[in-house]
Amino acid sequence: MRIFEGFWDGYGLAVWAMDSGGAARTTSRKRVRSHPYAAQHTALRRDLGSAAETGRRPLGDAPGTPVLGHAHVWLPSVPRHPLPPAELPPLEDAPTSGRVELRQWSVPILSLASGDALRVLRELGADTGDVAAGASLRHLAAVAEVAERLVETRRVIPQLVTDDAVDPPQGSAQWRPVLDRGTNAWLREAARALPPVARAHHPVDASAAETGQAVMGDLVTLLCVFTDHIARSRTRGALPAPAGTAPRLREQWLHALTSDDGDCGLRPAQQGTAASLQETLREWFTATHQESGDLRVVFRLVDPDAAREDPDAPERADADAWLVEFWAQSTAEPSLMVRLGDVWHGGSTDWLPATAETSVLRALGRARRCYPRLGDALRSPTPTHLEIDVNDAHTFLTTHARALDEAGFGVLLPKWAGRRKVGLRFNASSRSAPASPSSGLGGAVVDFDFRATIDDQELGRGELAELARLKQPLVKLRGEWTQLDPAKLQAAADFLAGGNGGTVDARDALRMAVSPEVDTGTETLPLTGVDADGELGALLEGTAARTVSPMGRPAGFTAELRPYQQRGAAWLRFLEQFGLGSVLADDMGLGKTVQLLALLAAEREDGAAPAPTLLVCPVSLLGNWQREISRFVPALRVHLHHGQNRPRGAEVTDAASAADVVLTSYGLATRDVEELSAVGWRRVVCDEAQAIKNPHARQARAIRSIPAPSRIALTGTPVENHLGELWSVMEFTNPGLLGPQKTFRHNIAAAVESAAASGHTSEAAEEATQRLHRVTRPFVLRRLKTDDSIVDELPDKQEMKAWCGLTREQASLYQATVDDMTKLVDEASGIQRRGLVLATMTKLKQICNHPAHLLGDGSRLDGRSRKLEMLCELLSGMVAEGDKALCFTQYTDFGDRLAPYLTARLGVEVLWLHGQTPRSAREDMVRRFHESGRPMVFLLSLKAGGTGLNLTAANQVIHVDRWWNPAVEDQATDRAFRIGQQRNVQVRKMICAGTLEERVDAMIEGKRNLAEAVVGSGEEWLGELSTDELRDVIRLAPEAVEG
Repeated sequence: MRIFEGFWDGYGLAVWAMDSGGAARTTSRKRVRSHPYAAQHTALRRDLGSAAETGRRPLGDAPGTPVLGHAHVWLPSVPRHPLPPAELPPLEDAPTSGRVELRQWSVPILSLASGDALRVLRELGADTGDVAAGASLRHLAAVAEVAERLVETRRVIPQLVTDDAVDPPQGSAQWRPVLDRGTNAWLREAARALPPVARAHHPVDASAAETGQAVMGDLVTLLCVFTDHIARSRTRGALPAPAGTAPRLREQWLHALTSDDGDCGLRPAQQGTAASLQETLREWFTATHQESGDLRVVFRLVDPDAAREDPDAPERADADAWLVEFWAQSTAEPSLMVRLGDVWHGGSTDWLPATAETSVLRALGRARRCYPRLGDALRSPTPTHLEIDVNDAHTFLTTHARALDEAGFGVLLPKWAGRRKVGLRFNASSRSAPASPSSGLGGAVVDFDFRATIDDQELGRGELAELARLKQPLVKLRGEWTQLDPAKLQAAADFLAGGNGGTVDARDALRMAVSPEVDTGTETLPLTGVDADGELGALLEGTAARTVSPMGRPAGFTAELRPYQQRGAAWLRFLEQFGLGSVLADDMGLGKTVQLLALLAAEREDGAAPAPTLLVCPVSLLGNWQREISRFVPALRVHLHHGQNRPRGAEVTDAASAADVVLTSYGLATRDVEELSAVGWRRVVCDEAQAIKNPHARQARAIRSIPAPSRIALTGTPVENHLGELWSVMEFTNPGLLGPQKTFRHNIAAAVESAAASGHTSEAAEEATQRLHRVTRPFVLRRLKTDDSIVDELPDKQEMKAWCGLTREQASLYQATVDDMTKLVDEASGIQRRGLVLATMTKLKQICNHPAHLLGDGSRLDGRSRKLEMLCELLSGMVAEGDKALCFTQYTDFGDRLAPYLTARLGVEVLWLHGQTPRSAREDMVRRFHESGRPMVFLLSLKAGGTGLNLTAANQVIHVDRWWNPAVEDQATDRAFRIGQQRNVQVRKMICAGTLEERVDAMIEGKRNLAEAVVGSGEEWLGELSTDELRDVIRLAPEAVEG
């Protein structure tokens, strides 16, 4: 995957990229080293070309061929290693230790001219698989959007720019943007919001003011360049080339405004004429900006009823006419407004500038370009208003009002303005009960019909027919003017007149109810609401999990389900009876695993034998799923589709047919998708379903292609970064439900995400949010640890085991260490034997943590430890849920490696407190941990952090490695679980299965009540075990190895 970044370099948009396939380390000793995983020029050209739309020219095939070069950028780094960006997956050789500071790196760049730059910004903004825009390009794309709006609203003025430094002088025609107060304010905010990577090319030793000015200059220049290119492309070829051998300068200049390069072909003899034209254009440009100064013109649309009721409204020749009134408004104090009639007649308006009359006349003349009908009013030397009919009023509402607003004028519309939506409401009522209680809604029959609506108002058929007959876009509905679409009114009337109801089974009724639109045959109308009764209504309202009968403990299920887990398992079964998929998105620690296993156990009651379930999860969780199934539903037959010796071809179907559950990883499901697709599955389950959040990734496409009548996604974070991730998960569980991705992005995601980013909710955003909620609500069950309905069912402290396996490297080191000890232990005795045993135990625990912990060689951390992978997954989930976590390790050297590594992986601050931490730093860490309102991880050595600290801000505790003394571990846990704690605390103890960690844990748990007496302190008691006991404790079981 490549993440593209960029900045304005004075000549073009300099674009560079970081590649997840590169190595994160460099051995160069140059002062400015080459960025080790920056993409090279060949890759940049290839990838930027692949981002283009089909049929478009490749990069550089037109004027403005990209310039190859290098740039120096300042990036967060540890010594000799730049930190990888959060958007990239973990790099193979990512840095994991050292003090983070800004360092300068050399990166290959492509400097793109305006046309290529605009195209790249537009196309990288869309999802393009393994090529994506980084933070800087996403922000700069907004500059391109502003340039587009300025051209669309005619907020551009042509200029003549001359260069006297060359001989002979040259002249170019350029389009310049008119920057009003609003655009200037936006530019200032954009400069402040620009991410650090977008200003990484500026010197770090410059003052904040100098950097701010430079960044503002970059943005203004970029806006000017984009505006010129867009305006030029819109007018290209509009004027023919000047005729004759010596055309006039004005003709040359006008033609140059529509040409690619803007060259006027200025001749030496034309210098005087050029200076005169340049001065005239400069005066025009200055006057236009002055018009945007102290005063602006406001256009107010008034309907006939409001005009009759307003005693100060202008007189009308037609009593049924609509009015567009002209007002003057102070830009410094927008509440100060006056009708232009008072301006002409010298009313008491002390705040008006002396030049008000001239300014408003100029403004009206400029506004005429956006609203040509103003020409009628401008026949008067003192225009005050414009009379229009109902059709012109509709055109003003739908076209001219927006153009005037975007051109910087004020627009006041009636409170009812804004096209109201003609839609349909779906109504359903249960006609018969299901064939049996266990079949849920699967056998129910439902009566349904549709009714027309205007927004949320229901219309009678007679009322609808009358509105359709008028064929007017502006009509009076129930005493109020209303803006409607006549074509959609007619479509609704025809649809309802043709018979729109009937009887269907509940499954079809549900699909109709969650569809966002209804195809009437001539128009597509939005589904504005649903009314349903019984279980169907509960499902559509998102209350099914509370109203369906809770699932009792199934036969063969060994655990007691909490009440909310009973409801969750019943909800999963309930949706499957519809043939629908589900997303179980409960908070981490609420037991998504046991709810799914309860479903598997329940469907096998009474001797039933359904087809196998395919369960796909991260490779680090395969062993955990095996253990949980063995623990909770021991009768289930499990097949692990993993490793080099896994079945191939037709053997896959045979192995699956002999199992109840087939476990595999995302990687192998992708690789073996054809064989897995040939199996007749009962369902496909994705655990940690955020792994398929990128819909274009090969992994997500492969998983979605495996056929099954039911699909379940388990995830604690259905949305991490943007709504496209939710679309991808929903496309897996219920294909097609949210429509095509591009349509979903345009109609829903863009509005919702824009409102969330700005903090301002628009009507479009509210409507999109409600629509998304209505469509997804039946299929997503998310419960939080803090929900009132959950918190009372949870214990104050939940303790659980986090199981993981070993990589092959870990297993090899582990076995070699065991072999070395067993050769020596029989010959040793006394203190020597005890020392040998304890040293071996330490080595084995270090291996379980990470091979680099044992070797102490500073080698890379990624991809070599299942425990580290699981730790990152656990903490990522906690951070996503807004939690604060304590992580305990007894090894300071391992903590030194973990802290910077976790910081880079998680993107949040990771505090690291150990025995050598100074008191002042220790106190500062504790204070920051308590006071910060953001998710945070506090890594502590068990001895330094196990006592004397009050860390009740944490609600998550992880013991990365075990002290094997319950009292010591409990004491560390009590840093969070103590008086003052307001939330439930979850405690996880990480254990490598099939190793001494699992067996020692079992020994401690079996004697926990006597633990103090039996295990003494730390690991000393292990030295007293007999040789046979010792061999049994430390042996490596085959199931320990995961990949």
